[in-house]
Amino acid sequence: QVQLVESGGGLVQAGASLRLSCAASGRTFYSGGMGWFRQAPGTGREFVAAISWSGDITYYGDSVKGRFTISGDNAKNTVYLQMNSLTPEDTAVYYCAVGGQLRANTYYLRSNYNYWGQGTQVTVSS
Repeated sequence: QVQLVESGGGLVQAGASLRLSCAASGRTFYSGGMGWFRQAPGTGREFVAAISWSGDITYYGDSVKGRFTISGDNAKNTVYLQMNSLTPEDTAVYYCAVGGQLRANTYYLRSNYNYWGQGTQVTVSS
């Protein structure tokens, strides 16, 4: 089994930056993808970013392209989400996830991911 723990969320002003971390444990080897999703109050869970285990493929949701960067450190079993130029629209609970290999037609789907963290709150004030 895989356990995921997110950290790094908090309360910041618009224009600020945050770096979220997701530490994975319970597995020795991985051959899938890791992703970030977010959910704001009253909305569904939105795809944010994903990265292949090898790090050679990344995807981003349209709303965060150019502002967010996903990266990973296999030695630490950790994936990161660097968030820059934050706006109030970025306010949400952010979840990391682990799933199967990334595919062009499934990387953005919740159903592609088998394990989820508990989430970390990001709040951006005006």
